Amino acid sequence: MSEHAADPALHTPVRSGVPVLTARGLHRTFGSGATAVHALAGVDLEVPAARLTVVRGPSGSGKTTLLNLLGGLDRPTSGQVVLDDGRVLSSLPERDVLAVRRERIGYVFQSFGLVPVLSAAENVEVPLRLQRTSPAERSRRVAEALELVGLARHATQRPYELSGGQQQRVGIARALVSRPDILIADEPTGQLDSETAATIMDLLVELTHSQGIASVVSTHDAVLISRADQLVELHDGKRVTVAPSEDEH
Repeated sequence: MSEHAADPALHTPVRSGVPVLTARGLHRTFGSGATAVHALAGVDLEVPAARLTVVRGPSGSGKTTLLNLLGGLDRPTSGQVVLDDGRVLSSLPERDVLAVRRERIGYVFQSFGLVPVLSAAENVEVPLRLQRTSPAERSRRVAEALELVGLARHATQRPYELSGGQQQRVGIARALVSRPDILIADEPTGQLDSETAATIMDLLVELTHSQGIASVVSTHDAVLISRADQLVELHDGKRVTVAPSEDEH
């Protein structure tokens, strides 16, 4: 992606509404024969830039499986995940998939996924080290990302010194520091109290629109669902409902 202003917005959305990821006929089956589990059964989906796509459904409906396929963490049994440059993510060699994940996709996990012995800044820095970004650039981007999520003053603190909400903010900063155009978040507020969860929801919505990110979030939270630009409902691995939020962003 192009260089972003340090202001602290990482970049300005220029492709709002343009599909960044497209899923075509996704099927994912685990096991075989009579014991096979059909986690996804023919899901189609477009994930547009600067839009929040929320995936909801009961436990076992296929939400996490769908996110894993969209994020390149798993491959479909059949069907395709296509990037906006025309490449079929689900068919790329593993080395190329890894490069896409490092360069274009940010992940936010329900369990935060922070390294306990590293400071907030060091946790955020990890993706840039994997990209072999220069030390000076790493420092600048880490400071920028922590400022973006409101944690500039907590850069030297370790996860155990931070609240759950602050830890998730670190997780979001880490997801954004490599300047992805796709954000995948699986139940990002699942371990937070309702007030903290609302704050994290606000942050995700704001960053999606201000940074032009194509965000896909699985959640049961009614408030976040109500703020979705695109709502995808799954039941038994099938997409049964798509509805925009009534809120205008």
